[in-house]
Amino acid sequence: MKTLRLDKKDIHTVVELLKEGKVVAFPTDTVYGLAVIYENEEALNALKKSKGRPENKPIPTMVASIEQMETIAYVDEKAKCLANAFMPGGFTMILKKKENLPDYITNGLDTVGIRMPDDEFILNLIHLCNKPLLVTSANLSGLQPGNTTEEVLEQLDGRIDAIVNGTPAGTMASTIVDMSSSKLNIIRDGAITKEEIMEVVNKC
Repeated sequence: MKTLRLDKKDIHTVVELLKEGKVVAFPTDTVYGLAVIYENEEALNALKKSKGRPENKPIPTMVASIEQMETIAYVDEKAKCLANAFMPGGFTMILKKKENLPDYITNGLDTVGIRMPDDEFILNLIHLCNKPLLVTSANLSGLQPGNTTEEVLEQLDGRIDAIVNGTPAGTMASTIVDMSSSKLNIIRDGAITKEEIMEVVNKC
């Protein structure tokens, strides 16, 4: 496989590749991401294969709006309050999934991780695909994600279908907050601090 190099102006080509089930890397507002279109099991398997082994944890879902989030997960008032405060941005919420969500997307779990990137290119990409994207870090399993196009290609050249040239807006991964039960639980520290989260929660 030859990895195709594209620019952001080639967004319609990227959309077509994703709709065809291809694996595409692009810079996000946190780190470089590796993406496939939502609800395509073969594409998801190809993404996992490109990273070197099956992922043991589900791939997070990227959406373009809170309305799109509500089509795949149960979003209560507290979750909506946090979404309005920190999305789009480096903030991932784990929520109870809707029954219509295929089990292969969540590795059989009854929860789903959702993020809305603070990146106009990716939000446009999701709108044009008319579906969410499944996005994980762009690296071989066990290695650090690349922060440049060249660093990503050092690990994944020939293993993925295409890469969009660019540089991530940040170097820190998103904060992950589990909102799937009555108790809020911060799973991973990241771009949004615990203090910022609790300040919003206390006002909700």
